[in-house]
Amino acid sequence: MIKKLVIFTILACTIFIPDCKASDTQIYDNLKIQHYIDNVAFNILNANRIDKRMVFTYNEQDQKTISLSDKTITRRQIVVYKNKINHISDENELAAFLSREIVKGTLSYDGFARGFVTSAQMKCAPKKYELFFDKRAVDLMVKAGYNPVAMIVFLNKLGEQKRFSFFLTNNTVSKRMAEIYEYIYFKYPEYLANNIYLTNKYYQNFLLTSEKNRRMLQEKIMTSSQKRLKYE
Repeated sequence: MIKKLVIFTILACTIFIPDCKASDTQIYDNLKIQHYIDNVAFNILNANRIDKRMVFTYNEQDQKTISLSDKTITRRQIVVYKNKINHISDENELAAFLSREIVKGTLSYDGFARGFVTSAQMKCAPKKYELFFDKRAVDLMVKAGYNPVAMIVFLNKLGEQKRFSFFLTNNTVSKRMAEIYEYIYFKYPEYLANNIYLTNKYYQNFLLTSEKNRRMLQEKIMTSSQKRLKYE
């Protein structure tokens, strides 16, 4: 009887202990990622003196679809999914993603009925607010000491390029990147003059695919024009 009990105990340890170790490792990895997210997020909030409370959550699942009930707008909960974090190479890129969501969350507090009307407007007309979110996020990044060029890098990695902006509820990613590039060029030119992302393959790809848009910007600069460019 004792011999059988000893054998059973050994088998139980062999079967269950590795699973426990694997589970502990996963928990530890998730905690590291959560700490990484919180560190960058609260740097941005505190550096920009944002007094609106927001929650940051790492979700180890992949985001399959973008829900219409955006948690950033409705609950001020910013969720970073696994397939987002897998595309992030450094703190600047994480700051790019988080800053944009923070802008949305902050704006959802403003206006009538504690921001309910503003939140509804953002959900109903995302195209109208999209470029504002991008540019305001650049401001938050710079204020917190992050490199805004990372916003272009992150978008070029992850953003889907749809065919026609006119028929979409969102702007094309190429248009967004061009708008961000112009915004940085005029407001924070030192980041382009000393561009740490020049050898980054995703930024190099942006330069390759944005040649037409950047040529339009160059003509605007040379002619000192104030017109709003229609990027593609």
